Amino acid sequence: MNVNTSFPVEAEAPASRSAVVQWLGKRRWFLLMVALPTFLAAIYYGFIASDIYVSESRFVIKSPDQKRSQVSTLANLVQTTGLSGGQEQANEVLTYVRSRDALKALQSDVAVRDKFANAQADILSRFPQPFSDNSFESLFKYYGKMVDARMDMETNTAIIKVKAFSSQDAYIINRELLNLSEKLVNRLNGRAQGKAILEAQKQTELATQRVRNARVALSNYRNTQALIDPTKQAVGVLEISNTLIAERAVLQAQLDLMQRLTPGNPSIPALRSRVSAVSAQIASQDSRVVGTGNGIASKMGGYENLLVEQEFATQNLNVANTALVQARADAQRQQFYLERVVDPNTPDTPLLPKRAINILVVFAAALCLYFIAWMFTVGILEHAPEE
Repeated sequence: MNVNTSFPVEAEAPASRSAVVQWLGKRRWFLLMVALPTFLAAIYYGFIASDIYVSESRFVIKSPDQKRSQVSTLANLVQTTGLSGGQEQANEVLTYVRSRDALKALQSDVAVRDKFANAQADILSRFPQPFSDNSFESLFKYYGKMVDARMDMETNTAIIKVKAFSSQDAYIINRELLNLSEKLVNRLNGRAQGKAILEAQKQTELATQRVRNARVALSNYRNTQALIDPTKQAVGVLEISNTLIAERAVLQAQLDLMQRLTPGNPSIPALRSRVSAVSAQIASQDSRVVGTGNGIASKMGGYENLLVEQEFATQNLNVANTALVQARADAQRQQFYLERVVDPNTPDTPLLPKRAINILVVFAAALCLYFIAWMFTVGILEHAPEE
């Protein structure tokens, strides 16, 4: 009698499939939340994700003042505290590199939109990305992901890193950003120099106008008062008056002597007339100096005020001219310039994406989410009321 042995084998197959289905059913959430994302990440990073090349450059902002030797240890201590002028300028340059203005300049000079929209790149990496339009704002957000501009505090150098889908595109964009940064530093220098010099020139022009007005006012005063220099004129009048006083004293002495010795001398009336005439001249000269209306003394105050104004205006003009010369010298001496520490490189191998690390990150993140969901579910079931 023949025994059919195929029946048990055929019976074991459905049992085995049933066990597999049960095993998959028990672990369906793990497969859905962990295995599936990890599998998709492995497919994407292993076979789809495009290579990304990174070009790096470094620079510092310097000024001629930094080359001068320090005077003292205290000066060294003061200069090491806070940010130096070069670091402030570097931060301004980095802010510009991250700005929309830099992106507009790049689009105009090297067509950066086309480089980011490389047809050879995968659809998830190139511009525009999924769920994004082709607007400039979307390009600016994408630009922020592809260009990294920051300050390295350990080396005090500014770093520009550019990502692109080809080594040549990364190099071109980085090189153009450095060129734009140099132009920005030159513009900032020109603006600072122009502002300082313009302000000094303005003060010089105001001082010049003040001197001109003071001189015109003094000249008009001299013409209206018929005076050239009241001080010198008063001295001259007083000298004449003193001479006349001396002459009158001599004549008066002669007259007194003659009246005592020879009272009937016929020269006495003439001598007395001369004394009277000299006294009248003395009174006239004195009235020119101390007269109430037209005397030199009454005009001295206005003249001295105008003269003081002219002297102050002249001193102010000298100070303004000195400040203008100093502003021009300072503008030249304090000029900043960009010095390249590391020129943009042309990468020969792609640095991104880090495929294995990204797959592990996706796996770890999915596993964490799975355990959080599992613990949350267990907590709910434990506190659920029993029927």
